[in-house]
Amino acid sequence: MIEELLNNNKVYLQGEVVDLPQMNHAVMDENFFGFHLKIPRLSGQYDIIPITISERILMSKPIFVGDKIALKGQFRSFNKLEDNKRKLVLSVFVRELCDWDDGANANTIEMNGYICKPAIYRTTPFSREICDMLLAVNRNYNKSDYIPCIAWGRNAQFVNGMAVGTCLSVVGRIQSREYSKHIEGCDEPIVKTAYEVSISKLSPIENLTAN
Repeated sequence: MIEELLNNNKVYLQGEVVDLPQMNHAVMDENFFGFHLKIPRLSGQYDIIPITISERILMSKPIFVGDKIALKGQFRSFNKLEDNKRKLVLSVFVRELCDWDDGANANTIEMNGYICKPAIYRTTPFSREICDMLLAVNRNYNKSDYIPCIAWGRNAQFVNGMAVGTCLSVVGRIQSREYSKHIEGCDEPIVKTAYEVSISKLSPIENLTAN
């Protein structure tokens, strides 16, 4: 059961450490730290991905700014109360640090999950088809992670109109995206960062392991 749930959400990343790990939270007397990893895209741009790592792993292998590291883990979410509103916070939870592989894809994720909101289909000003969806991915301890995903082209057409509750297998990469948000009382828009899975492959599946 636990192994199946682990396979619902598998991430491999390798990149450069941007900032020193800072204490984030504690669970059952175990401390967890957060930092960011800079991962190159084929286009020459970068994704800056938030990472969560346990003190236990850090004690065995300290991390410093500028280090190039590879890791395996899961893309996880939790709700944070901010300005009396619930905000979905996303981070890659490190399960293990591993050896750097020059031949590996530096940013990959594989997930099995349920569509938990109606997908939103749209087209860009350049007529590129896009479909946004939120995938609920089962995790152990009766929890789920809610992962924003974006599909393009034929994949967007395929997802468009799928019913809430449809089970999907998804392969892609985790991307960061900056956007501007106008806030009441502020003269200038605030620049924020969104994180999502850019889908390269997807297919329906019959059923998933329940929580």
